[in-house]
Amino acid sequence: MSALLDLLMGIFRQQTLGGAALELAALAAPLWVAVLVGLLIGWAWRPRWAGVVVGDNAQQAAQLPAPPPPARATATATAEASRLDSPAVVPRTVVALVAPEEEQLPVNTGDLMHLWRLVEEKDGGPSWIHMMESTLPTMRYQAWRRDPPNGPPQYRSSTIFEDASPEVVRDFFWDDEFRIKNSWDDMLLQHETLEECTKTGTMVVRWVRKFPFFCSDREYIIGRRIWASGKTFYCVTKGVPRPSVPRQNKPRRVDLYYSSWCIRPVESRKGDGAMTACEVLLFHHEDMGIPWEIAKLGVRQGMWGCVKKIEPGLRAYQVARTAGEPVSKCAAMAHVTTKFNADELVPEGNTESSSSNNNTEIEKPKHWTNNIPKVLMIGGAVALACTFDGGLLTKAVIFGTARRFAGPGRR
Repeated sequence: MSALLDLLMGIFRQQTLGGAALELAALAAPLWVAVLVGLLIGWAWRPRWAGVVVGDNAQQAAQLPAPPPPARATATATAEASRLDSPAVVPRTVVALVAPEEEQLPVNTGDLMHLWRLVEEKDGGPSWIHMMESTLPTMRYQAWRRDPPNGPPQYRSSTIFEDASPEVVRDFFWDDEFRIKNSWDDMLLQHETLEECTKTGTMVVRWVRKFPFFCSDREYIIGRRIWASGKTFYCVTKGVPRPSVPRQNKPRRVDLYYSSWCIRPVESRKGDGAMTACEVLLFHHEDMGIPWEIAKLGVRQGMWGCVKKIEPGLRAYQVARTAGEPVSKCAAMAHVTTKFNADELVPEGNTESSSSNNNTEIEKPKHWTNNIPKVLMIGGAVALACTFDGGLLTKAVIFGTARRFAGPGRR
């Protein structure tokens, strides 16, 4: 290591630009070779999830006349089986809804039951690990994560907005047009409505979301619907199959997607006992097609930066509604809800294995193989910094970026 530092310092002492460039080129070549060798070795010893990420889709496409199954199809099937195997719930007030036409909807009563179990922490899943807690003057935020044995990491968050009604918050999250117009969700590039049911409020929409420069953008085909129990709203959004919408290489379609929330009034922290605050309980997981450990690192680094944009977006939405601006078609569909009584949903069987009984604040120790992506990233940054002749500022930016991605493992 000291020899490498001495060599770098010698390069920076070069009197001419040409001499420094030649020395940097001579140093960069073996570094790039080392990085490539590391990639080959890492791929040869890749963990099981890496094979699932890329799989052999290209070979399957060449051998089979039909399109290959979606990535992580097994994980999707396992997640669905887990949902069906969760403690049963007898919906006393929504039995009439369980009709053939109801079950044929892309989002149906079974999805409501699943979200209700998540909200009540009666789903029997793994324990939730507390990740973070942050506060703004008019917003409080907490987040948890859990790692199921099969499938991507799952996230749960509680966001409490002061001086906000559940109805406005419901419309705010449903309003795709305002997401783009206000840019509070700056990852959403495109949206379009493919199907809608004016009787139940069920919609199928297509989203294209922006991903970092080293990934292609992602396409989502999302089914969504809202149930209302008094002033509490159960909003389900999930990926649904639509073979009629052809797949493209770019943007890449995400098949396994679940993002649902419960919006309900809660007591304000002003201490006056008024129910003028609104809580949003979000449950989210998706398979973006990148290794799950790297995805967890990215979520941890970028979570608060994304969440804190929601609060000013909501306040702007409140101002627009107060000023009488017309409601978008997406927000108008949020007013079409299915009514039910959540107090009459009774879980059957023993639910003592609820995930709420096992919440923990401690992260599990990580296996040494989880550091492989960090090593490769730092090695690539070294090679990149030594290739560019952009002065110390360029090198500092590159090394700082690599350190930011690799650092959380040491904190």
